[in-house]
Amino acid sequence: MLPLVAMLMPNWMDPEYLLHWMGNWALWGTLLVVFIECGVLFPILPGDSLLFAVGLFIAQGTIDVPLWLACVLLTVAAFLGNVSGYYIGRALGTSLFRNPNARFLKPKYIEQTHEFFERYGPRALVMARFVPIVRTFITIVAGAGRMDPKKFFVWTGVGAVIWAPGITLLGHALGNVEFIHKNLEAALILLVLISLIPMVVEYFLARRRNRNNAADAPKHAAPKHPVSNGQ
Repeated sequence: MLPLVAMLMPNWMDPEYLLHWMGNWALWGTLLVVFIECGVLFPILPGDSLLFAVGLFIAQGTIDVPLWLACVLLTVAAFLGNVSGYYIGRALGTSLFRNPNARFLKPKYIEQTHEFFERYGPRALVMARFVPIVRTFITIVAGAGRMDPKKFFVWTGVGAVIWAPGITLLGHALGNVEFIHKNLEAALILLVLISLIPMVVEYFLARRRNRNNAADAPKHAAPKHPVSNGQ
C-alpha cells in the first residue's frame, strides 16, 4: 500500500492483501464481502476496490476463474446483499432509528430517505451502489420505510448488474496495463473518489433546484392584482 494509506487503513481494507490472504478462495471470499457490504449492517468494507482488484487478478491469471462467471456470481451476491438489507429494515422497522445520537441509524434518516426516493425516484437505488456506506444504508432504510418490494427488486437488480460487473470488467480491462499494475493502490483510491461523483453531481443539482424554487416562490405568492385601499 501507499505509505500514508498503509498506516491509516487496516489490512482487511486493503483489497490486494485480502485477495492474496484468501488464496484459492479469493473469489468466494469476495462474494461474501460484497454480500455483507450490500446490506448486512457492516458498511465499512472495500467493495468497489475489491471488485476492481478481482477483475485485475483475473486478467493476470492470479484468480483462475472465467470472467463471465465471476461477473454473474458477483452480481448475485450484490443483489442478495441488498435484498437482505431490505428485509432487515422491513422486519425491524423504525426500531433501528430510535437513537438520535447514533452514528448511522438516526431517526431523521427515515424522513430524509423518503424525500430522497421521492426526489430521485428508483434511480436512487442505482446511484447509491457507487457510494461506500450509502449502498449499505439505503437498502435498510428502504425496507424500514416500506418501499414497494417489486420496485425495490427491479431497481436494486439494475444497480447490481451495472455496479458489480462494471467495476470488475474495468479492472480486467486495465489489468495488463503496466502503469495500473505498478500503481494499483493509487488506482484504487482514484476509483473510490470517482465513485462519489454521481452523488456529488446530484447534490449540487438538488441545491440548484432548491434555489430556483426559492426564487420563484415570491412570484407565485404575489397577488395578481393590487389590493384596493378603499379610495
